[in-house]
Amino acid sequence: MNNQRMRIEERTKAGICTPHLPSVGGRRRGLLLLALVLALLLDSCTSLRYAGVDRIRRYDVVSADVGDALDGYRIAFASDFHLVSRFGMRQLQGTVKALRAVHPDVLLLGGDYQEGCAYVEPLFDALAGAVPRDGVWAVLGNNDCERCTAEIAASLQQHGFRLLDYEAAAVREGLVVVGVPFCTHPPLVQPLVEAQDSAQFVVLLTHSPDIVEMAAMSPAHIDLALAGHTHGGQITLLGLVAPVSGSRYGQRFLRGISRTRRGVPVITSCGLGTSRIPLRMGAPTDIILVTLHSKRYV
Repeated sequence: MNNQRMRIEERTKAGICTPHLPSVGGRRRGLLLLALVLALLLDSCTSLRYAGVDRIRRYDVVSADVGDALDGYRIAFASDFHLVSRFGMRQLQGTVKALRAVHPDVLLLGGDYQEGCAYVEPLFDALAGAVPRDGVWAVLGNNDCERCTAEIAASLQQHGFRLLDYEAAAVREGLVVVGVPFCTHPPLVQPLVEAQDSAQFVVLLTHSPDIVEMAAMSPAHIDLALAGHTHGGQITLLGLVAPVSGSRYGQRFLRGISRTRRGVPVITSCGLGTSRIPLRMGAPTDIILVTLHSKRYV
């Protein structure tokens, strides 16, 4: 790894679901701003293009560990489906369309797939319609460790998806994905990541960003971590503060790009479904698209 020569840039653009305020003054502008604030409080902005996916968050990752063969490689990441919650079959089909549209080379899944064992098979049946050339790789979330674990493992295998349970997989030459489930013991993670070839680009796939911090790994062993679990707070105050973050580290890993205290870059997805109550406020659902670039990229 050579994290000192690594750069991550987000280039997510506001899409069709972003309200546009006309240039008006006085009382009318105040009413429009109030209406926008109320809309954010009532619910997240919903994409009119892909049901269930409010944002496609795009990141360019430039690293010396990305060889020429991986230049332009696209990693899609989706997490926290919670089928069915606020996220139902219509939203699942919209997510499949979105995943197809971004043309990834590989699809990584971050866990919390279901709100009942009856929904395991329908979920993976649908995702089978969005399998990229380098396949689908998955880890378990906290919901999946608590229930339906055997059903999820069996369904993943049946669909040709790979469940990574304390495993490292060479997805493509020069690219390794290390999968760690939510139900983990952090000291077990460090030896797994330290065993990887430092000349490769190594992605840690896990359910919660807390695991990345707690496992005491360094950027010498992990180039990038992908996680979910927080739901972006699910219910936030104007998208800025989440009363409940789902993380022991508060707002630090709520969503988007952050770094552990040792410098490992983490991208946290807001996920797709909901937990406990079927409501989102100021925490738009998303899927993540990471594009890898060699150090020659400008």
